[in-house]
Amino acid sequence: MGAGTETAPLPPRLRRRPARIALLVTAFVCAACGLVYELSLVTLGSYLLGDTAAQASITLSVMVFAMGIGALAAKPLRRHAAATFVAVELILALLGGLSVLMLYAAYAWLNIYTTALIAIASVLGILVGAEIPLLMELLQRIRRQEPGSAVADLFAADYVGALLGGLAFPFLLLPVFGQIRGSLIVGVVNAAAGLALVFLLFRTELRPRARWGFGALTALVAATLLGSYLYADRFEATAQQALFAHPIVLHERTRYQNIVLTESISPFGTPDTRLFLNGDLQFSSVDEYRYHEALVHPTLAGPRRDVLVLGGGDGLALREILRYPDVQTITLVELDPEMIRLARTDARLTTLNRNAFDDPRVRVVNADAFSWLRGSPGAYDAVLVDLPDPDQTSIAKLYSKEFYAMAAHVLAPGGTLAVQSGSPFFAPRSYWCIANTIRAAGLRTLPYHVDVPSFGDWGFVLATRDADPRLRLDPPAPLRSLDEATLAAAAVFAPDRRDTGAPVSTLMHPVIVDLELREWRR
Repeated sequence: MGAGTETAPLPPRLRRRPARIALLVTAFVCAACGLVYELSLVTLGSYLLGDTAAQASITLSVMVFAMGIGALAAKPLRRHAAATFVAVELILALLGGLSVLMLYAAYAWLNIYTTALIAIASVLGILVGAEIPLLMELLQRIRRQEPGSAVADLFAADYVGALLGGLAFPFLLLPVFGQIRGSLIVGVVNAAAGLALVFLLFRTELRPRARWGFGALTALVAATLLGSYLYADRFEATAQQALFAHPIVLHERTRYQNIVLTESISPFGTPDTRLFLNGDLQFSSVDEYRYHEALVHPTLAGPRRDVLVLGGGDGLALREILRYPDVQTITLVELDPEMIRLARTDARLTTLNRNAFDDPRVRVVNADAFSWLRGSPGAYDAVLVDLPDPDQTSIAKLYSKEFYAMAAHVLAPGGTLAVQSGSPFFAPRSYWCIANTIRAAGLRTLPYHVDVPSFGDWGFVLATRDADPRLRLDPPAPLRSLDEATLAAAAVFAPDRRDTGAPVSTLMHPVIVDLELREWRR
């Protein structure tokens, strides 16, 4: 495609102001699109891998570096600024729109993520970086102005556009369209903005052959983005299934997490329903009772009139608590209202939790557990912390010294706290980090562990503010997996799985995330 020598006359003087406004609006839109591409990659990484801080650091640093390369690469192309700009926008629209889809495919089928992320972020960064020098050249062709003033105008539009993109992504695109379709829509907007600017204001600077070429490229980009939009649901379902060993029977992406239910037949010939949050297994219906009996019943062996559950939105811990007729109130604090809705309405979950949320003793609070504890005036006889594993920076605060200190504050005199704490076999440093962090918050602790075949060896920590905690049981009926003898054995750890001085995790130094990621990815 030949662009020719761009020496066409400037627009008439009376049209220069509208032309400048149109160009600044284009810069505004392009900046918004560029930031959405960045945020999409960061969010996808946090969903798939969990470590939000690392994903944000890699994505942003690579893209900013690549933007500098793109700005330099655009310098010799300013002579053909109009043709180069429309080409950059069309390629950026195509790759940016498809970026989430391509990265998800690489992860699902090739088991490649970080390398693919760096490659995609680099290409997008180079294209985004080329935009400003080209727009600056086009701005000066409309009307020559002092360089500092032109830079101020252009960057003001760019920064305000970034604000729009940053707000539109979490509050509009992600909740309404989802990650894949949201990126595709932004790609279309990106292409439309670039085409509109060049073909309305700088059409005469393109040779007929270049116009036809860009028209064909536009048709190709539009067809690809539209086809991908229409195929998005099928692609996502196929890619999602590639990540799970068993058939997916439910998949919902909420404001807070990715919820998946799978269903299969266990080796015992019984149904095996599994819940995954952001790809992490939360329970298997075959053996979840072993986990929930170990979490709940040692805690309720003492005072249990008023019980607080932090997490546990599936209702399975509730089921065990409700076996005690002398429990009078249960407050369950769960961040995601969609998880509660599913636990109330999905037949697979209600069968497992025995419609626990319909019991009048249960009160549900949809809130962040950390924030809720800060303002909680209540005193509870038993507190159960049943939260997802701390493999994301957003969850690290729920495993911090500060969090456990607030949990201790709401314990009534003689009350007991129990925390699910991960695997002392597969992640011993993480497990003992949690135990030591609880102790550092001023609580007396008793670590214990049980066998949950779906998880392996799984650990908990029992804690009190007063006397040393004791492992004992007082269930209203015999339990399936625990009695006094097995519970006593649960407090014994093999020599190679005892504490070797794991650090304490705090809000300002959340070491638990790094430990968790390192140990589970070995």
